[in-house]
This record gives sequence, structure tokens and C-alpha cells, in this order.
Amino acid sequence: MEQYKEEFIEFMVEANVLKFGEFTLKSGRKSPFFMNAGAYVTGSQLKRLGEYYAKAIHDNYGDDFDVLFGPAYKGIPLSVATTIAFYELYGKEIRYCSNRKEIKDHGDTGILLGSKIKDKERVVIIEDVTTSGKSIEETFPIIQAQGDVEIVGLMVSLNRMEQGKSKDKSALDEIREVYGFPTAAIVTMEEVVERLYNKECQGKIVIDDAMKKSIEEYYKQYGVQ
Repeated sequence: MEQYKEEFIEFMVEANVLKFGEFTLKSGRKSPFFMNAGAYVTGSQLKRLGEYYAKAIHDNYGDDFDVLFGPAYKGIPLSVATTIAFYELYGKEIRYCSNRKEIKDHGDTGILLGSKIKDKERVVIIEDVTTSGKSIEETFPIIQAQGDVEIVGLMVSLNRMEQGKSKDKSALDEIREVYGFPTAAIVTMEEVVERLYNKECQGKIVIDDAMKKSIEEYYKQYGVQ
């Protein structure tokens, strides 16, 4: 596993973004782990988060793209932090863009926030985590409406590796199949377990034998191969 992935896993635990216990998800599933990207709130956290995203995007998609699109609302700070990090790490100017929930009819009008997306440009979409693909359903037509735009791929922070709308595909796999562009994550839950199982992180063991068993039972019911 790449060093930045191990660091990112520890960072999620340190920032209290990735938690282990008993959680009821929006889907109604009872999960032994929960991720809340809204817990990244400080300047130093957002700086590091942008760097991890930038490294993962560079590893998966290179730097031959023009715009980083972050769906509202959580995607807005993600896209801003990552464009800054991309410039600092790779010297490449990437523009950020997000959608508004409501179309603005005065001043800076339209549905887009930040940069406009021009015809023939290449776009990477950035999100925190994808469980149902609903935000892509909303934002895909917005991006496509800007002209002959190529979506290079989608990057999320954590691949939960569980069933999407169907039982045999994850949400990321479903997006790849429906929309025809690649999907990737900084880390997968498999990598999280590999790094944290019976290993100290932030002075404690967060995945012990009992938690690992709970995760395995969860994936027996909701996981995909």
C-alpha cells in the first residue's frame, strides 16, 4: 500500500471522520463503521485532505484535465482544497467548479459556482463518498449541458465496497457502468482494515478482533466482490 494511503487512513481516524461502532446509515443499514467528511473543519485538515485527493487523482488520472468539479455542498471545499494542492504538488493550474442548488439570476448568474466549464474541456468529479450515486444523477446533466465535455473520472475518498442499488455491484461500479467514465477512491475499506486491524493508530487499536468480525459480518450481508 502506498505511503500516502496509509497516512490518509490514519488521518481519517485522527480527524474523527472515520468512526467504528454501531451506526444506522441513511439507507437503513446497520453499519459497524461510519464516515463523515463534514468533520474536516480546520485549515490544516483541509490542506492535508486536498493533498491526499491530489495525489490519488494524479495517480489515477494524471494531470491532463482542466476542471475539478465538486457537487454541492460537500464537494465545494473538496474541489477548492484539491486545486490548491494540485498546484503546490504538481505545478498544474486546475480550475475548480461546483453547482448551485438554486440557479442565481443576478450578478454571477447561472447554476455554476467558480469556473465555467468550456466546450472540449476535460473534467474530474470529486466527492467525499458515494453510496447511491444520487449526486451524480443530479450533476452529470449539468456538466454535459456545458458543451462537448469529457468526464475523465470520479474520485471519492473512501470506497465502502458495498452494494449500491443492485446486490452485485457497488455504487462506484454502477456509476462506471451507467455513465461510462472511470471511478476511483483514495482508499478502500479493505485497505482500511489492512492498515488498522490489531495495529495501533492514534494511541489505540480501533479495529480489534471483535470489530473485524463485525465488519466481516456486515460485508457478508451487504458487500460485493
